[in-house]
Formats: sequence, structure tokens, C-alpha cells
Amino acid sequence: MTFQQLTYVVEVSKCGSINKAAHNLFLSQSGISTAIRDLEDELGVHFFNRSNRGVEFTPEGEEFVSYAVSLLEQKSRIESLYTSARSAPTPVRFAVSTQRYPFAEDAFLRLLKEVDAPGYNLSIRETGMDAVIQDVCEHRADVGVIFLSDLTEKIIRRRMDAQDVEFHELEAVPPCVYLRRDHPLTACASLTEAKLAEYPYACFEHDQGAAADFSEEYRLLPERKPAKTICVNSRTAMMEVLAASNAFTTGSGLLTAGLSDERVISIPLEGRGNVRLGWIRAKSKKTSPQAEQFLRLLAEAAAEAAAYTRTVQKRQIVHRG
Repeated sequence: MTFQQLTYVVEVSKCGSINKAAHNLFLSQSGISTAIRDLEDELGVHFFNRSNRGVEFTPEGEEFVSYAVSLLEQKSRIESLYTSARSAPTPVRFAVSTQRYPFAEDAFLRLLKEVDAPGYNLSIRETGMDAVIQDVCEHRADVGVIFLSDLTEKIIRRRMDAQDVEFHELEAVPPCVYLRRDHPLTACASLTEAKLAEYPYACFEHDQGAAADFSEEYRLLPERKPAKTICVNSRTAMMEVLAASNAFTTGSGLLTAGLSDERVISIPLEGRGNVRLGWIRAKSKKTSPQAEQFLRLLAEAAAEAAAYTRTVQKRQIVHRG
């Protein structure tokens, strides 16, 4: 099957006649007929029936034309894109896929301020851990940002090893509970699952079939489904839910000055190992200058977020006292 054959079939569909299609394409009627017949034989499809009034497409032929039109449009767009771009400088390209961390957004915004190029294509995608790893593995993202914990590291590393993805640690911080500033539990210097049991649990939705190890939140034990659960799919929605209710969620606890919602605070979980925040990349892919630039900014943003969070939490302790 060739683009030329697709063009012939689509043109016949537009004209309703092989003769008119041949005239429009400056070709012989026999040449078009032969090319289309060869395609029908190759695919085992009968595109249309011929009559004195022209041609009438079969249901299979009409379906094929819809696909052919789409393919030809894609071909035309690609040709137009790269033909017009030959004289222009190659744009700077970078993509990051990240779990929903304000410090990752902060690093991306810093990158926007630093990029000095006549053209660029930069993107950030906030999504679940499973999708972050997949984006990096399939080279849709140059870099991914995720976290590991004692409870989940083994299975996540096994998944990354299977997909030839490597992890680089940025910060190790204690897991925390996020809740509104005037929540009944804000008087506590630290929290346990027992104290949280009566309150609604807010979580991010994740793909059906994805293991709990790949969830956005820091896993609590014992594992049991909370009596009250609120599921959201964006960081904005999560902050609104937390700020407007007695719900809580778990995670790194990191807050970012200017980007984190000031209505929401974080309180450490008792007796837990550190959450390890880091970035991932495909082992087979060379780190580009743009990725190196972002990773520098990401390390700065993560360190500043960790320091800012410690300061805020200390202020909370003083305020409680």
C-alpha cells in the first residue's frame, strides 16, 4: 500500500468517477484503475462498484476512505511542518512528566525564565507514577519525577529495571499528612493512623489495574479501605477538597513558597522511614542540554521546598506552644 494508491482512492471518492479523478490528477484512467485494483487485491477489500453513472462505494470502501483521508492529512501536515522548518533553527525541546509536586512545577517555571532560544517546545505533564514511568520509558518525556518509600521501593524498582529506567535521588524527607490549616488535628506535632481513622481520606485517581504501590499517596498501614474516601484527578481539586473539609491526604509534605496553597499545611507521620524524591530517565537516552538545565533547577527547587517546609512546620510547633 502506498500514499499514491490512497490518493487515487480518495480522489475517486470525491469525484464519484474514475474518469474525473484521472482528469484531476493528470493521469490515465487505466493507470488509476490498475493501481486501485492492486490495492484491493492486496487488502482483500472491494472499494466500489462501477456503473454507467460512475462509482458507488461499498460500506468497506467508505470506511477505508475515512482512514485514507486521515493518513493523507497527517502526511501533508508532516511535509508542511518540515518543509517550512528547513530554513528555521531547530527549536529547543524538553518534556517532563511528574507526579503532582509543586517543586517540579517551580523548576519548570524557572526553566521558562532561563530559556533563551528563537524557538522552543517545552512541556510539563502532571500524572500518576505509573504513567510517569511509562512516559519516560517510551521517550514521551525526557525526565520523570517520582518518589520511593520503604513500602513501595522494591516493586517500583523492579518495574523500572524491566523498562530500563534509572532513579536519581534529590531529597529524602519524612512522610507527612496534608490537611487544612484549621483542621481539628493541627494541634498535633505528629500524627498516626489511629488519629486519622475518623476523617475522610482524599486520594488521586489512578489507572484501573495499577498496583497500589504506584499510587500518588504515601501508603498507610494496616491496609484497609477507609470508610470515607474522596477521589480527585488534579492537584487543584485536591487542594480545594482539603481546604474545604476535614479530609486529609498523605505524601512528601513538601510545600513550595508562592505555589503551595497556604490554606493547607503538612504534619509529619510518626515512626516512618523517609520518602525519597527523585528524577528518572531512560538509561538508553542521552541527557540533553535542556534536560541538564532542568535537572539543575529541579535540585534547587526541591532543596528550597524541603527547607521551606521545615521552616513552616517549626513555626506551627511554636504556634501550638
